[in-house]
Amino acid sequence: MHDDTPVLIGAGQFTFRGGAEEAPSPLKLIKIAAERAAADAGLSTAALAGIDALSVVGFTIDAPGGLAQLPFPRLSNPPASLAKALGADPAYAVYSHMGGNSSQQLVNILCERIARGENDFGLVVGAEFLGSLMKRLRTGKTFEDYEDDGALPPPVRVGDPRPGVTDYEAAHGLGRPVNIYPLFENALRARDHRSLADHQQRLGDLFAPFTKVAAANPEAWFPVERSAEELITVNDRNRMIGYPYPKYLNAIMEVDQSAGVLIASVRKARELGVPEDRWVYLHGCADAADLWYPIDRQNFHSSPAIRMTAKRAFEMAGIGLSDIDFIDLYSCFPCAVEVACDELGLAIDDPRGLTVTGGLPYAGGPGNNYAMHSIAVMMRKLRERPGSNGLVTANGWYLTKQSIGVYSTRPVEGAWEREDPKAIQSQIDALPHPAVVEHPEGPATVETYTVVHGREGMLMGIVVGRDAAGHRFVANTPDDEATLKGMESAEQIGRTGRVGPAEKPGCNLFVPD
Repeated sequence: MHDDTPVLIGAGQFTFRGGAEEAPSPLKLIKIAAERAAADAGLSTAALAGIDALSVVGFTIDAPGGLAQLPFPRLSNPPASLAKALGADPAYAVYSHMGGNSSQQLVNILCERIARGENDFGLVVGAEFLGSLMKRLRTGKTFEDYEDDGALPPPVRVGDPRPGVTDYEAAHGLGRPVNIYPLFENALRARDHRSLADHQQRLGDLFAPFTKVAAANPEAWFPVERSAEELITVNDRNRMIGYPYPKYLNAIMEVDQSAGVLIASVRKARELGVPEDRWVYLHGCADAADLWYPIDRQNFHSSPAIRMTAKRAFEMAGIGLSDIDFIDLYSCFPCAVEVACDELGLAIDDPRGLTVTGGLPYAGGPGNNYAMHSIAVMMRKLRERPGSNGLVTANGWYLTKQSIGVYSTRPVEGAWEREDPKAIQSQIDALPHPAVVEHPEGPATVETYTVVHGREGMLMGIVVGRDAAGHRFVANTPDDEATLKGMESAEQIGRTGRVGPAEKPGCNLFVPD
């Protein structure tokens, strides 16, 4: 084993459950996770001053859009602020762009840097804190305890800064995860020729085991086991969000959690005196994105990026899916798990289970940092069973960006080498896909759809369809109760109608036959 082989030596998690006014600030949250990671490695907090690399997962509040306008103090350069708090001066300090793939991607990148000799000892960390933040805003509480690092130079960013959808998609309501992931779910149901009722039961059966894992996870945001029926039954506590997903099947953004991992070269881990029974190796990894905008995808029930990154990660690790003992699939919504299972060749009832944390809707951590919790728990699982293998997948935007990691306590043999992500990306970008028409008129057919709900009830229907020439478009439907109820009571995929301009400028209206 080479001295510059990267190894994960410590992991830390923190979940805050107190009142919003006592909640740690973003800087304190990531500092707590860093300190816990050091303790997990058997190191003192003072050892963190020696890191020469620091990667911070982008805070959800720094995403473009409405959250960026929230009135509270902000860190202009989170990596610089954390480095100062730790007494560190890392030569490499980065802040990721938005995406739930970021945690695994940052780990992959740092491991590559260590293997190349560019760094020796680094921290990857992130936090979600919309829970306490939104409560403070709603109740008028102050943010006097939030740090403001002043006018520091902006951080170096890592990742792809493009928004998740086009202006055309956003104009029709596809700028929110709760509106767009149901499009994939309904497409999956139609592909598999399931009835609406049978598929709804499948969703409950899929996620009920996740709640059982979350109930046993001390860091879970919702440590409550629920039955399949509880998850899919619509009532006052479990209202419909975006058909076919009631609230209990959606990732919840408003949590207060942080997690981080320490990574070192084998040389540095030995120098620090970290016991080898704490070491976990990243044996395989890969990163790629599907065709960026959902409107351009080959279909709404597959992910070439998951398939190709998994293939590459397993090749790099020298093992296959059958060799994996523990699994954590990114699980913001059921369709993310179902598509991953399809592309990996996993059954949704695989006896190994599909999560070690409990998943995003129940363990928490949605936004950008959930997969860091996956990695932290995976490290513990692998240490408890030396020689076992673990698989972590991470997804950003709308089944768009994919990062994957294969882990084990087994030492890496030979040189550690990550393949340039461009190798996979060029293959994906060359895949054929439907042409898009932004102003369709005439006969049309539904390719997939959803009905968007608010607290007061059904708000609008969204349709992705094909015109007579086979070109793809996005449209809304009439918002009358009969139309929207009909869309939830009978299969709409394959239904015909007519599409044309809507009253709202730049938007389309699909009227079913």
